[in-house]
Amino acid sequence: MLSFLLQNRRWLSVGVLLAFGSSFGQTWFISLFAGEIRAEYGLSDGDWGLLYTLATLCSAALLLGRGSWADTVPFSRLAPLVAAVFAMAALAMAFGQSVWVLGIAVFLLRFCGQGMFSHIGATAMGRWFVATRGRAVAIKGLGYPLGEMILPFLFVALIGWIGWRETWGVTAAVIALMILPLLVWLLAQDRVPTGQAEVAGSPGLDGRHWVRADALRHWLLPALLPLMLTPGFIGTVVFFHQVHVAEVKGWRLAEMAVAYPAYASVTVAAALAAGWAADRFGPERLLPLLLIPMGLSMFLVGPAETPLHWVLVLSILAVSQGMVGTFWGAFLPAIYGTNHLGAIRSMVIAIMVLSTAIGPGITGALIDWGVPFPDQGLAMGIWCLVLAVAMGIVAHRLRSVS
Repeated sequence: MLSFLLQNRRWLSVGVLLAFGSSFGQTWFISLFAGEIRAEYGLSDGDWGLLYTLATLCSAALLLGRGSWADTVPFSRLAPLVAAVFAMAALAMAFGQSVWVLGIAVFLLRFCGQGMFSHIGATAMGRWFVATRGRAVAIKGLGYPLGEMILPFLFVALIGWIGWRETWGVTAAVIALMILPLLVWLLAQDRVPTGQAEVAGSPGLDGRHWVRADALRHWLLPALLPLMLTPGFIGTVVFFHQVHVAEVKGWRLAEMAVAYPAYASVTVAAALAAGWAADRFGPERLLPLLLIPMGLSMFLVGPAETPLHWVLVLSILAVSQGMVGTFWGAFLPAIYGTNHLGAIRSMVIAIMVLSTAIGPGITGALIDWGVPFPDQGLAMGIWCLVLAVAMGIVAHRLRSVS
């Protein structure tokens, strides 16, 4: 592992940096400002959830249409361009004065951060690595918990010290003056997988390089659709409604922030374990296991009585989140090949982003109708466990035809 890290440090650093930088467009980061945003613009939980849903839906649609840029535009041009737009979106959050500007800013944050930064990073790992793809994807994924571990404490403190708008100005400066130049430097040199056979790309199922239309006609993609939707839906709403949970439980947000390091640490361990398992046994073997921890964590949201219980909820949830991130990064190129990976992966990511869009809208409306989020956890937990059984059937059929 040490030799692998040293030999590939430049390209692995690209993945980690993109994953870390995506934090500024992730739900958990934006939700840190939820209380201030609702107060500033006079929005209820349902109003804010609806705006967030519409902005994220638009970002998913744009990602679906433009995700293939990862196949046609060199990463050395695409990643810095997205970073520049990302910084402008953060500035719009800092200086915008209307709900319309807020919506556009959230749309661009979601498209650049959760969408394109994550998409470019995962596509690069899938294309740059073959035999060690699971490990590469897992290491790239360390950027997500790194952001979750470092940024909440820092930015919650910044919000209290300089104000929420000024904190978005700091965010824009970090993206423009740190992340963008680092991407330019790291991507100045491209990587080709070792071995002549991989130069033309690594094929997938049936020895083919699948295009998007072929993937849509095959039985596997529709069968995996619920799995694409569920982790993003649940993971998003847990963080999106953390201010609401604090109000319902009588906790302080600063007390709940203690859960982030635990969440990040468990995510790292789960991602690395899943990467090893994907390389050793094949990523399809993970299918029945991905959602079991998530389901168990949802059963615990309602009974949670102290911020310490919230740490337990997020720690168990993190097992699924770490595994899921590694799974898709290893599974998609293994099944569909690498030549059209950007187009296919952008479709899958768009579906996942769709789930993060509808989650806040649906759960926010339920909150407005008198169903607190902790009470919604039971239904989510049951769904996860039922879906885990269904994914076991999918994995069995996939093994029989591969």
